[in-house]
Amino acid sequence: MLLEELQLHNFRNYADTKVQFSPGVNIFIGANAQGKTNLMEAIYVLALTKSHRTANDRELIHWKQKRATVAGRVKKRLGSVPLEVQFSGRGKRVQLNHLFQSRLSTYVGSLNVVLFAPEDLAIVKGAPVVRRQFMDTEFSQMSSQYLYQLSRYNQVLKQRNQYLKQLKYHQQTDQVLLGVLSDELAAAGGQLIALRATLLHQLEHWAADLHHHISTEKEDLTFKYASQVEVSEDQTASDYERQLRERYHQNKDHEIELGTTLSGPHRDDVHFFVNGANVQSFGSQGQQRTTALSVKLAEIDLMKSQTGEYPLLLLDDVLSELDDERQTHLLTAIQDKVQTFLTTTSLSGVARQLIHQPTIFRITDGHVQKEETQ
Repeated sequence: MLLEELQLHNFRNYADTKVQFSPGVNIFIGANAQGKTNLMEAIYVLALTKSHRTANDRELIHWKQKRATVAGRVKKRLGSVPLEVQFSGRGKRVQLNHLFQSRLSTYVGSLNVVLFAPEDLAIVKGAPVVRRQFMDTEFSQMSSQYLYQLSRYNQVLKQRNQYLKQLKYHQQTDQVLLGVLSDELAAAGGQLIALRATLLHQLEHWAADLHHHISTEKEDLTFKYASQVEVSEDQTASDYERQLRERYHQNKDHEIELGTTLSGPHRDDVHFFVNGANVQSFGSQGQQRTTALSVKLAEIDLMKSQTGEYPLLLLDDVLSELDDERQTHLLTAIQDKVQTFLTTTSLSGVARQLIHQPTIFRITDGHVQKEETQ
């Protein structure tokens, strides 16, 4: 999978821009606040229809403009496919192969990306919500079924929480509807947990090998899916559904008292262990960074195994956060393997030595200039 071309209209600080990329390493170089990360964000938006930097789509539209467009052409095994995401005051619309899609779920997965930014180190040491967002974002690209169940679960969860609040404040008294919503939430939650557990197990396989190599065979990385239900390889989606239904029944009075749902995949977490010790709590900063790097690189191979094609790799100012050894492992792992986009204020040291024939783009105040090869 390759992104051959990107076109921006009124996106962030880009008025009208068209860029053609190479299949290898594409480097965006420029001073801070010139638009390097905006360009990277546009690729992410083209893939997932949303930004990794803001939840407010209005911020993506160029100042004083009413709409913005991100478009691109993706080369896949069966040919090139045009993609487009439009933002306006009315919301967003997406086009796949020049056809508007009524559901985002039919669009997401057309272009797969793995983003690695400095804040992604929080995958290991951040709050549980960070790891849930990580799972949901990455697994949704790999599995349309995951995206469907996640959307279904979040919709019913919102309805159930609203009804719990109404029961709390005596705006409603009928608990029959609560039972119906609980059953629907348990069904969607059971499917979601089963999919998460399966994909996490596969991600662990790839990450463990990478971590073992990066740590010069001194460390073993393992995952644990932490849930309020019992998660194991011999459990099925129906088993998780039954356990969730039981928890909703047991906690009904307490949930009404609090006005919120206390159990389900929206409360789950992932724990990482290095040589049997929880790296979030007891790992050194080096172990935490190696774990984060291993997990992000493992996504590339997992996506390839799930979709049949490698994703794009987006490295947003991440080299500055890694020492020379980890930079070496990162750049060696991706060399001649995946199309890569990298932002930096300068290219020096390990990166200059290891990156073979990069295509360099100079970014200045929302303008992109490709450097001529020597």
